[in-house]
This record gives sequence, structure tokens and C-alpha cells, in this order.
Amino acid sequence: MKIAWRYQNLPKMEASPAASSRFGHYYDVSKTLSPELLQSTKWHRFFLPEEISLQPNINICNMTSGYTRLLQSIQRIIYQEGFDGSHPQKKQKNILRIGIQNLGSVLWGEDICCTDNPEDVHSLTKFLYILRSLLRMSLSACIITVPAHLIQNKAIMERVTNLSDTVVALESFIGSERETNPLYKDYHGLIHIHQIPQLNCLICDVSDTKDLAFRLKRKLFTIEAVIQLRSTIAGIIFKF
Repeated sequence: MKIAWRYQNLPKMEASPAASSRFGHYYDVSKTLSPELLQSTKWHRFFLPEEISLQPNINICNMTSGYTRLLQSIQRIIYQEGFDGSHPQKKQKNILRIGIQNLGSVLWGEDICCTDNPEDVHSLTKFLYILRSLLRMSLSACIITVPAHLIQNKAIMERVTNLSDTVVALESFIGSERETNPLYKDYHGLIHIHQIPQLNCLICDVSDTKDLAFRLKRKLFTIEAVIQLRSTIAGIIFKF
């Protein structure tokens, strides 16, 4: 049978991928960034004790003072550095990458990690609402770590999950029964994917792979899919 004319000039498909092909990013966790690279990169730091010493106490929308100062700092950088997406850019801009550590902890003046009946149960969710609006109107992306194991009010964690696009949890085996379980002898912990964004849909995507485990090697942090088949005799782990 003769191939249709519109397929004649298409490249031939390889039966198997090349041995040298690599997918994704590969980082050597044993190395650190060079001082030259750090000096050539423009970055901003937010340290709450320094901000408190420079400005008096401020309170907007009944939020914790630390959250208010952080939002003002992010907004200032977005507008001053030209990451505002509502105005045409004079030159091509990169994406502003924002990283926030231990949001909701006592370091931010919160008490949701100390009691299941916090003084202001909505302070964290208000912060996330405003942060989402800033990200939506700018060329920005944000990754946040939350001490979920310390937050005693589970309703707060549900709200945080609903206000996030992607939610991933790490479960370490240190100090748990799984640390000595032979089923997990090759791993250091599990990765739980609670939520994945899905475009043009009102609900979040559901991952096909439910069981993910990680292990930290000398140079690599690897994630593997794990299928557990439990029986009355033994459990077997398949890697693929």
C-alpha cells in the first residue's frame, strides 16, 4: 500500500529511544551553587525580624503582621522589577520565582501549630487568597512549605489544600514502624500527591500512580513508583 502524500516527508519513528536521551532535570545534590552564579543572579530576601525592626506594626484584613509584611514585599518586587502582567513589558522578562518556608509556623507569629483553637483561624487562608491574586496578575510562581504535621486543626489544612494548585506531602520513615519494615528497606520515605492542577476543569486531576517512594542517594534524590501487593504470607515490591 502506498503511503499518503502528506506523510511522505515526515521523519521515521525510532523503534526505541536513544540510549543517551534523558528526560527531565538532573541535579547533583552533593554540589552547591557557585559563589559566582549567586553573585550574577538577582534575588531578594525577606527576613521577618529585619522587617519588624524597620516598620511599625501593621494590620491589614485582620491578618498576622508577618503575612502582611510579606505580601507588601512581594507586591513591591512585582511592580518594581517589571513582573506586573497587567502592563505590556518593554523587554522580555523571566518568571519571578518565590519560595516561602514553614508558612503557618510560629516563626510567622501564628498559633495554629500550638492549639486546635487558634486566635485567628482565617489568617493563613486570607494570606493565600491575596497571594493567589498577586500571582495571577503577574509573571510569578510560588512554592510554599507548610509544617502540616504540626497544624492541629485539620480544617485549616483542607482550606490550604483547596487554595493550592499542587499539593505534595513527604512522609519520612525515620522514627516510624516502616523504617524497619523489609518492604521499605530500599527507601527513605513516601511521597503523597494530594492535588494536581488540571487546565479548563473545575476539579483537580487525579494521578494514576498512587504509591510513590523516594530515597536519597549520594548524588541523587530519586522518586520511584511502588506497587504493594499484600498477602497473608509476604509483601512484594515491584519497581518500574
